[in-house]
Amino acid sequence: MLHSIKYILASALCLLMPVACRGSRERNAQEASATDSLSGGKALVVFFSHAGDNYAVGDIKVGNTKIVADYISELTGADQFEIRTSKYDGMAYKPLCDLAKEEQQKGELPEFEGSVDVSKYDTVFIGGPVWWGTYPQVMFTFFSRYDLSGKTLIPFTTHEGSGLGRCVKDVRKAYPQAKVTGEFSIYGHDVR
Repeated sequence: MLHSIKYILASALCLLMPVACRGSRERNAQEASATDSLSGGKALVVFFSHAGDNYAVGDIKVGNTKIVADYISELTGADQFEIRTSKYDGMAYKPLCDLAKEEQQKGELPEFEGSVDVSKYDTVFIGGPVWWGTYPQVMFTFFSRYDLSGKTLIPFTTHEGSGLGRCVKDVRKAYPQAKVTGEFSIYGHDVR
């Protein structure tokens, strides 16, 4: 399973770079630039991950999305910014689902800790679990605070059957001036 996850992540990374065999100087320069941006620390993984009681995997110390974010950083050299909130800490799965649904229906934007300077990054991986068809509402708090216009955005999710849900559509809506590409999803029970 680890091999298949690394394969998926490597495939997503390949989508960032133009095909080398196209032969034009401009495309070769773009390829070099994409490679430099990933190896030079210009890529960022922004994610929310829920540790604790999770569907299909039980009580876990590190959330599924955190594990995928770590793989991405390992493969690309990307920095990380974890969106952290204590609001969901220690919640059992069912009450967490009920709260997530209520937040989404009300359009709530839960607070999170910390900040990040996104201006120094060209590529941003955006990840989280799928709750009620899209990212948790705390991700939308991030979207409302940070301008990622002009950047390459790569949405990813962990899920138990929802795939990408509406996440890609929601990222495109939040950032209409960004290039959204290379999206991928991984079953939470396959992450480990």
